[in-house]
Order: sequence, then structure tokens, then C-alpha cells
Amino acid sequence: MTESSKHRIISEQESKDILDKHGKWLRTEGGERANLSYANLRYADLRSADLRSADLRSANLRSANLSYADLSYADLRSADLRSANLSYADLSSADLRSANLRSADLRSANLSSANLSYANLSYADLSYANLRYADLRYADLRYADPPIVTGKQIGRAHV
Repeated sequence: MTESSKHRIISEQESKDILDKHGKWLRTEGGERANLSYANLRYADLRSADLRSADLRSANLRSANLSYADLSYADLRSADLRSANLSYADLSSADLRSANLRSADLRSANLSSANLSYANLSYADLSYANLRYADLRYADLRYADPPIVTGKQIGRAHV
């Protein structure tokens, strides 16, 4: 099985429908929680999308635009977020265990209380990112920018 064949293809219309139903679910107006696990969303434009608590396990979000998206409490375990734009995104309390964030743009992202254990953050831009209380145990931070994360940025993080 090739890397891309394990991911299900999501059309733009299907993606819109899933986001609409998810919005209704978040507002407790029926709908359903977004299940985008194993979805191929490579290069997707999800700017400002409300994906709170969405299931994105093992999703291919490589080079996707998720700037300003709300991904708080989302399940992103083992997701491929290489070179994704997550600038200003809210990833607070998100589960990013074993996620691949290599070369991701995380400038000013909120990663407070996120679980980033075993995540690949090599070459990621973490400028002004909030990592307070984040779990960074066994995370790969090689060549991340800035190379030395300040105490204010990662206050009480598990490293």
C-alpha cells in the first residue's frame, strides 16, 4: 500500500459538507463531528476553518493552509502536516502525538496544553508560538526556529 493510497480522497464539496455538519454539531444543532481521519487534504485551503474537536487522525494535510483555523481539542495523532501553514492557528489542547510538523509554519500558533509527544517539529517555525503546558516529550525539535525556545514561550511545558 503506498503512502497516498491509504488516504481517502475528499472532494471540495464533501469537505464543505463535512465542515457544515461539524459546525452544526459544535452548536448542538444536530450535525455530526467531523471525521477526516485518513483523509487526503494535501494543499487544502482551510483558512479560518472551525475544526474544534475534529477527528483528523492520520490525515494528509501536507502543505495545507490552516492559518487562523481553530483546531483546539482536535485529534491530529499521526497527521502529516509537513510544510503546512498553521500560523495563528489555535491548537490548544490538541492531540498531536506522533504528528509530522516538519517545516510547518507555526508562527504565533497557540499550542498551549497540546500533546506534541513524539511529534516531528524539525525545521518548524515556532516564532511567537505559545507552548505553555505543552507536552514536548520525545519531540524532534532539531533545527526548529527559534533554536532556543524561551521560558516564557514554553512555561511549564513537559520537555
